[in-house]
Amino acid sequence: MIDKRLCVGKVSGVYGIKGWVKVHSYTEDRKNILKYSPWHLHKGKQSKIFNVLTGRQQGKTIVACLEGIENRSDAELLAGWDIFIGSEQLPKIEHGEYYWADLVGLKVTTTNGIDLGVVDYLIETGANDVLVVVGDKERLIPFLQQQTIIRIDLEEGLMVVDWDPDF
Repeated sequence: MIDKRLCVGKVSGVYGIKGWVKVHSYTEDRKNILKYSPWHLHKGKQSKIFNVLTGRQQGKTIVACLEGIENRSDAELLAGWDIFIGSEQLPKIEHGEYYWADLVGLKVTTTNGIDLGVVDYLIETGANDVLVVVGDKERLIPFLQQQTIIRIDLEEGLMVVDWDPDF
């Protein structure tokens, strides 16, 4: 995996008076966001780095205590900031498994060499994930390895699919 930053959540507000922040987590399980430290916070052109001291699930919300954030006023200044981590912080995965971030941007071609475009993003549907491929038109392609997804080459930046280009 190329070392890059991944957006894993957003500071959604403050919790209490001791400087804790509420977090909207994009990780699966939501609490997993607390396993990553440091957090690279970004808002517009500003960025700050914070170590996560502790955190927990509080009802349906995740709350975290960040190093250097001592009071509610400090925490309020972080509301709305996006939370990024470095890709090197992610757990290693098995051969044939992929993080969504690895797939976004891959060029997608059919088994016959027809260019369909690039992976723009993925959708979780419950049954299987779906690739949104943008090219001459937008295509929704089920992410079913060895069925619709024939080959993925991250180094080459290529995904080969068994898919009708007219669909």
